[in-house]
Formats: sequence, C-alpha cells, structure tokens
Amino acid sequence: MFNVTVIGTGYVGLVSGTVFADKGNSVICLDIDEEKINRLLRGDVPIYEPGLQELVIRNMSSGRLDFTTDAKRAVQSSDIIFIAVGTPSAEDGSADLRYVQAVCRDIAQNMDRHKIIVNKSTVPVGTADKVKLWIEEHLEKDVPFDVVSCPEFLREGSAVRDSLNPDRIVIGGANPEAVKVLNKLHEPFDAPIIETDPRSAEMIKYASNAFLATKISFINEISNICEKVDADVTMVAQGIGLDKRIGSHFLKAGVGYGGSCFPKDTNALIQIAEDVDHDFELLKSVVKINSQQRLKVIEKLQQQLGRLEDKVIGILGLAFKPNTDDMREAPSVDVIHNLKEYNSKIKVYDPVAMAMARRVLPADVVYCDGIEELLQGVDAAVLLTEWEDFKTINWGLMKDKMHRPVVIDGRNVFDPEEMRAMGIQYSSFGRQNSQQILQELVNS
Repeated sequence: MFNVTVIGTGYVGLVSGTVFADKGNSVICLDIDEEKINRLLRGDVPIYEPGLQELVIRNMSSGRLDFTTDAKRAVQSSDIIFIAVGTPSAEDGSADLRYVQAVCRDIAQNMDRHKIIVNKSTVPVGTADKVKLWIEEHLEKDVPFDVVSCPEFLREGSAVRDSLNPDRIVIGGANPEAVKVLNKLHEPFDAPIIETDPRSAEMIKYASNAFLATKISFINEISNICEKVDADVTMVAQGIGLDKRIGSHFLKAGVGYGGSCFPKDTNALIQIAEDVDHDFELLKSVVKINSQQRLKVIEKLQQQLGRLEDKVIGILGLAFKPNTDDMREAPSVDVIHNLKEYNSKIKVYDPVAMAMARRVLPADVVYCDGIEELLQGVDAAVLLTEWEDFKTINWGLMKDKMHRPVVIDGRNVFDPEEMRAMGIQYSSFGRQNSQQILQELVNS
C-alpha cells in the first residue's frame, strides 16, 4: 500500500485518486476549491461520470479516500504526489501551465522528505524538467525528490472503466528507483507498462490524442465525398475498419469531435511543433476539418427547410458525448450559435448537461424537460449527442408532434430506410439512403 496525494479534483484527478484508493492505497485528494471539497466530503460528486459516485462513497467509507484543502497535510502525508490540475489552452493554442507551476510552489513549500512527483496532467514535452526547476526554486530546505511523467488516457463517460482497465500505462522517469515505485503502484491494474524517459511519455499522450482526432476527421472527409459519389460511409468504415492495421474505432462519421482533450491537445501539439520550427500541416488540417464539419448541420437544415429565419429547431443532446455533462468544445455550442445568426428559434434537451449548457448557450434558448416537449412544434430536430434515450425514439409517433417531420442525424444513429418508412424527412452524414431521400425532396 502507498500513501498517495492527488492534486486537482477534476475528471482526471478525482477518477485517478478514487481508483488508486479502490486498489488498496491511502489517498488524499487536494484542491483549492473549498466548496468542491466540502461537496466531496459529503459524498456528492460534482461531475457526472457513470460509477464514480458509488466508488467515491465506498472508498471514503473504507477510510482509504479523503479530501482536503490543506496542502501541508496532503503533501507531508504522502510518498507519491500526482499533479492533475488543468492545462487549458492559452491564446496561441499552447498549454497554459500556470496551475501546474502554482502546484509546484505548494509542493516545494510543504515537502518534508523524499517525494515522487508525478505529472498526470497533459503537459507539453519538457514539462518534467520545468516541474523540477519550479520545485527547486521554492524549496526551503534540501529535500530530495524525483519527477515522473505518467499521462492519463481516460475517456469521459467511461473514465472509471478506463482507469480500472487501462490499455497501457506509461511511466517516464530518469531515476530507475522512482520508476520501480510507480511500477509497483500500477501492478494491480494488470496492464502493459511502458517505461520511457519523461519527454517521450509526454509526447505519447499528445500523439495518441492527435492520431484519434485524425481518424475522426479522416472519416468525416470520406463521408463528405461519399455524399457526392453516392457511396455509404458506414459501409466504407466497416470495410476499412476490419483491416487490423487500421481498426474500427473512431471511424464514425458525424459532426466531429469535442470535449476537453482532443481540441486542446491538437492545438497544443501544433504549437509544440511550431516552437521547434516544424509546420504540422496534417494536424492543422484535422482541426480545420473538424471545425467545418459542424457547419454541415446548418447546410443540411437549409437544404430541407430553406430559410432558417424564425424556424424552430430542436437540439437533441448538448454534451460533447454521451454519459457526461461536459460542454467543453461541444459541437452543440457551435451549431446553436450559428443557428442564432440565422435568427432561428432554439429548443434544447439533454439528459444531464442542461445546467452546464446554461453557462455557454445564448440566453434565449428554450430548455425542455424531455424529448416530447422538445419535439412539440419544431420545424426540425437535430441529434448531436447519441444518448441511449434518443436512439429509441419512436419517430412514427413523435412526428405528429412536430411542425415538420425533419430530422438531421449528426451521429448517424438512425436507419435511413426505417426513418423514410415512418414518413420522416431524414438526413445524416455520408449515407446513401439519407442522401437519396434528400434528393427526392429537393426534386419534388
């Protein structure tokens, strides 16, 4: 058993700390947000993540998990300290490390004995060296420490499952003894462990997210071509995905990626490349394609409705993906703001993200209590988040509530032939039948 402190109680810090406690370690999660810590001490998890609240309560009850704002207590009671604070995008797209730097100061001012400091936050290549320098700047006495990079690879909406069953664990450290301790900490996860230097570990994180974002933008470009040549992107994705060299994951066409990781990390990697005089043209194209893909929703609405002024548009799903309330870089935000430029009237519904949405959406958006209320009187429904509740909508019944039975499927959830049979004017991304239906409508 290890004494572990995790600094930062966002998605990464809270999930990681809770899972380490669940594996038998004594864990303290530290945060400067007193209100958040008080909520956590009551067993009230401030983020929506399936299975997390139950795991937090179980490990608090066992005495393995605690929360505090007391930096001295958290630092001095631990052998291993994980830094899991946010690294938001700066104006130039680079990662803003101010929170990491502030944490280093707090660690240094409270260290009383040897510690292993672990970067869990997503940070630019070379940050481990900076962390070492920042801690040394504020050390009040000569206390030994090691800095290790151990990036996270969690997916929001399945973060608990991903943490308990990781594909791999990356440990980047200069001191073999510190790496050995981190190996021991991660042994219970029964996953392949990659031991490397800190800079390579930091690059692995960015390269992973950049590659996944590239797959999404690639299949979206293929879907755009499919619409023009009368091919079906779902069949294309299946055909190429069965190639073991390619794989089937992240080959689903639609409105593109969002969230706290892919947009931020792709821009950060572009900036990392520019800092060493390399023009990462491929990744710039990935970002551009993703931004343009969201506007395809507007085009499809115009094709079916003509002028969008005063049209009532119902948005099914606001979070950037299912099983989370995260609105960061969600496609819905761009789609809604663009629709407002056309003076459309917007109704929205999401099973869990409504409170978060109110912080970022225009003031005159109408928030609905359920699917039926959302669809009542709309000129079109646009699905942007593939929640399970939405996949089972009976459009044959629901179309009578709509002013016009128009559905834009931003996630290719529904079957085009079934939608047509129910009398729905349906459009999706890169699929033959939906485009055939659309063309018939245009020609009629």
